[in-house]
Amino acid sequence: MTLIRLSLTDFRNHAGADLAAGPGLVALHGDNGAGKTNILEAISLLAPGRGLRRAPLAEMVRDGASGGFAVFAEVLAGDDLPPVALGTGIEPAHPGRRLVRINGGAAAATALGDWLAVLWLTPAMDRLFVETAGNRRRFLDRLVLALDPRHAQHGNRYEAALRARGKLLADAASADPQWLASLEAQLAEHGAAIDAARQHTLAALSAELAQQPDAPFARPLLTLVDSEGEARAEPWTAEALRALFAGRRRIDAAAGRATAGPHRDDLSAVHAASGRAAARCSTGEQKAMLLSLILAHGDCVARARARGRRPVLLLDEVAAHLDPSRRAALYERLAGQGGQAWLTGTEAALFDAMPGPVTRFHIAGGRISAA
Repeated sequence: MTLIRLSLTDFRNHAGADLAAGPGLVALHGDNGAGKTNILEAISLLAPGRGLRRAPLAEMVRDGASGGFAVFAEVLAGDDLPPVALGTGIEPAHPGRRLVRINGGAAAATALGDWLAVLWLTPAMDRLFVETAGNRRRFLDRLVLALDPRHAQHGNRYEAALRARGKLLADAASADPQWLASLEAQLAEHGAAIDAARQHTLAALSAELAQQPDAPFARPLLTLVDSEGEARAEPWTAEALRALFAGRRRIDAAAGRATAGPHRDDLSAVHAASGRAAARCSTGEQKAMLLSLILAHGDCVARARARGRRPVLLLDEVAAHLDPSRRAALYERLAGQGGQAWLTGTEAALFDAMPGPVTRFHIAGGRISAA
């Protein structure tokens, strides 16, 4: 998967920008605040989800603009296929409603996943292993989505049914048992699909990681655990989930939330070489495990029959936090495995060791120039 053209209109600090890139590595350098990460965020919006910052849409509009923004890209999704035109943005009249177009036609945001898979690693993710279970679930679901675009639809419908069930349980005395059972059947159907996709992704990712050396990037061992921190013994079935939700109505009504189910699971990681939990590892080890995980997942996507192409990788300020030998190893791996990776850094010298082909840009004050 290769973005051959990216255009931004009134997005963040970019009034208008047009970038042409080729396959391989894309290096963006410029001072802090120049707008490098904004370019990566724009690319991340061309896949299902809320983008790498998970920011409200209205916040993405350039200060002083009319109230809307647009992101457009031409994507090569196959050697023998014409470029696909992907676009997203908002209009001033509807600042909270995201618009999506594929080849000029209106589409749902989830449909973007049929054409483009995007993975990213940002400085904000460095503390993933010590933050909340919710952050790790979202991270895992992003990995799943790159392999199974339908995952977003199951997730949206599961969350909608979860909210509706919660409202009914808030007034348990007048709750319609048949309506509750119907909602729980929806939760069971979509929850089982969510869990199956997560389990499949973790199995594929674990197999890929098992083939990777422990150096130069630390290798994590991954497990899906329940809300009590215990490893999940077996996948959720629709029947088991339906019984779970039905049996916990009184508990969930008292708690004001659904206290068990796929939405409460967590991603556990252990440093393979030392056996330490990722949360107890050093910051450098945690970042190395994340990088190893992202690279291995790119291999998983490339192997998947439904895709057959590598995802676009967005690596924000990664090079600056690696020593020269690990930086060179990262560049060699990215170039050797194919696909397209966009990297940012404050200095052009960080990218001097990149093997070709490399597309280079300098970002300054919202202006983009070939470097």
